[in-house]
Amino acid sequence: MESLVERVLGPAAPGERLRTDALFALAMAVSAVVVVRSVRDNGHVPDVLGWALLLVAHVVIVWRRRAPVRVMVTLMAILLVYHSLDNNHTAPMAVSMVALFTVASRTRPRNTLLIGVGVMGVMLTVKFSEGVAEGAESLRISGWIVAFLLLGVYVRIHRQYVASVVERAERAERTREEEARRRVAEERLRVARDLHDLLAHSITLVGVQTSVAAHVLAADPDRLDRAAIAKALDDVAETCRAARGELRATLQVLRSGSDDEGGTGADEARGPLPGLDGLPDLADAARTAGARVELAVADCRAPAAVGAAAYRIVQEALTNVVRHAGPGITVRVSVRAEGAALCVRVADDGCGGPEHGGGQGGGQGGGHAPGFGLLGMRERARTVGGTLDAGPRPEGGFLVSAVLPLAPVPLGGLS
Repeated sequence: MESLVERVLGPAAPGERLRTDALFALAMAVSAVVVVRSVRDNGHVPDVLGWALLLVAHVVIVWRRRAPVRVMVTLMAILLVYHSLDNNHTAPMAVSMVALFTVASRTRPRNTLLIGVGVMGVMLTVKFSEGVAEGAESLRISGWIVAFLLLGVYVRIHRQYVASVVERAERAERTREEEARRRVAEERLRVARDLHDLLAHSITLVGVQTSVAAHVLAADPDRLDRAAIAKALDDVAETCRAARGELRATLQVLRSGSDDEGGTGADEARGPLPGLDGLPDLADAARTAGARVELAVADCRAPAAVGAAAYRIVQEALTNVVRHAGPGITVRVSVRAEGAALCVRVADDGCGGPEHGGGQGGGQGGGHAPGFGLLGMRERARTVGGTLDAGPRPEGGFLVSAVLPLAPVPLGGLS
């Protein structure tokens, strides 16, 4: 009953709880007086000492929830003296049962067992010493003692069960919030990688293609190569269109993800992931920027996440080559399956020299400020459970080598 009131009205303050217990004790004291006046065949009407003991018993019960065992022991001592004077034996029944219920509902089972055995042992010993009839009557009262103890045990178990349910619900809520924050962080990282790859690749190509057009214009103003200029401008337009499409898809993920807490909208808006079939387009784009690209892609089936990781790694590697290497650089791109892994290898001959950062290494060394290219490639490899190594080659140039497992893995925010 107490736990039900607390769940409905909320936990009471200590002062309010003590006030409630005092009013409850007063109500039991009034009922004890009524019992004394109405029940005449179960002991004598209490004298001054009997009334004093009965009053003290109801005063002690006010602190039953703060110290249930101590209150119960004190109450046993008071009522033992009260009953030994053959005062009305029914009057203190209510306060006795309330104290037993409190012990059973608020303390450990061992305390409940000890208190129950102690109360019944003292009662049966005293009553049977007064005669068999008194002992038989005490056996009837023992049933009430056991009933209130069992009721208290049930309330305690129910209270613990409710507390465990509430705790599990709160823990599940915290877990959901942590999972939501984790997914938001992963999505932000994924979008940041996508934007880096997209913008770096597109801006680099646009810069190279416009440089080609500017070179043609400046080389011989009197004899313009209109075809070369038109081709360079067409390449710029195509690069911008492709970049605009990818940028629109990326921003659509952000827009849908903000309205969809479960993340399913973001997954649908993400669209098909780029894969190995898009590598020839990357190679063509790098060729239009002046690089000689040798592409070798073995016929193999890779999970979408693995194919997307390989695509992004090759895209970033080619972007670094175009951005930091000199003219006429040769890049060899190899993608093949070896056992249960997809091996991606991008190697350049480093024709650009040290001032260009050594091909793909530009932006990570060679006097340039640290960038996010190699870091992003390593993150993409780790996302699918793979590894990536990058560094200068002994014979010159730069090498990016990634090993990506072909076993299906969760997307984990990769795109």
